Amino acid sequence: MKKIIPYQLSKVLFHLLFWFLVWMFFKFFFSSGTTSTDFIFWFSLFLTIITVTGTYVVVYSLIPNYLLNKKYQLFALYLVYLLIFITGAVILIVFTGFAFFYRLEYKEMPALIKSISVILVCVFFIITLVSVLKLLKHNYKTLEKNKSLENKFLQTELELKENELKFLKMQIHPHFLFNTLNTMYGFALKKADETPEMILKLSNLLDYILYQVDKPLVFLKDEINHIKDYLELEKLRFHDTLEVHLNVVNISDSFQVAPMLLIPFVENSFKHGEILNGKLVISISVYMRENALFFEIKNSAKTKNEVSNGIGLVNIQKRLEMLYTENFSLVIKNTNDQFVVNLSINESILKANDD
Repeated sequence: MKKIIPYQLSKVLFHLLFWFLVWMFFKFFFSSGTTSTDFIFWFSLFLTIITVTGTYVVVYSLIPNYLLNKKYQLFALYLVYLLIFITGAVILIVFTGFAFFYRLEYKEMPALIKSISVILVCVFFIITLVSVLKLLKHNYKTLEKNKSLENKFLQTELELKENELKFLKMQIHPHFLFNTLNTMYGFALKKADETPEMILKLSNLLDYILYQVDKPLVFLKDEINHIKDYLELEKLRFHDTLEVHLNVVNISDSFQVAPMLLIPFVENSFKHGEILNGKLVISISVYMRENALFFEIKNSAKTKNEVSNGIGLVNIQKRLEMLYTENFSLVIKNTNDQFVVNLSINESILKANDD
């Protein structure tokens, strides 16, 4: 309440000052060629009252109620009515002055006051000027409001995306960990000699999941190292029934990707791959070319089935769309004897996200 009262008071004072200056302008302008100060005083005063009335009708009624609401015909109609009223009022005060101040002596009247058109131009100029300023102010406030709403919308959209991304990560982590623990459980049941080594590999993977995955980006070389740990873990499980080829070429030490971006594809190849002719064959290629990352993984498949809709592939697709929008390409092919995933990501986009 303390802030509202001074603002309203300052607004009233500003309006009074403005119309006082308008009255002074009329008084000075129409006093040219006459010494009748009393008539010019009252003439300027009544002319100012007409101008104030016309201005406020346009600014506070016609513009907000009709022009801004796109009721153009009604706006034009009422504007014509207002112009007729103003013209009649001006003629009335001129005739009143002519009859009572100059006692019907036309030659004694000031030259400017004899011209109704000059008086109307002055009045309409003031009304037009204030109306234009009102429209400019309205447009400015509208732009500011739209900008504020747009910023709020973008902020809300960003928060929703961040929350969705966190949810996707929360789904991927336990899914990946569950499969790894199942592998370790099988070794423990067999009391295999490789169990200690498997625990070591698993601890490295857990470190990656717990401490690295919450970062927005990790180095590609770290992602590849954990892929290697995962492959070693699976080699212990499959023994001689697994044939893995990992080809890493021309990888920059500074290149970064979203954590857990590639490992789910590798995990999926083991989960859905088929052992053909005594071997599960998996081939992985990671390389860079022309400022882009290329990742390809193939695994042997027994029959041509529909692409899995498991948590892994579905979530990785969503993460790619959220992180890299249209700056990635993901192609999944499923033939009679092979399942192939091809992923490419533009390097410049990754750096932009990192910044």
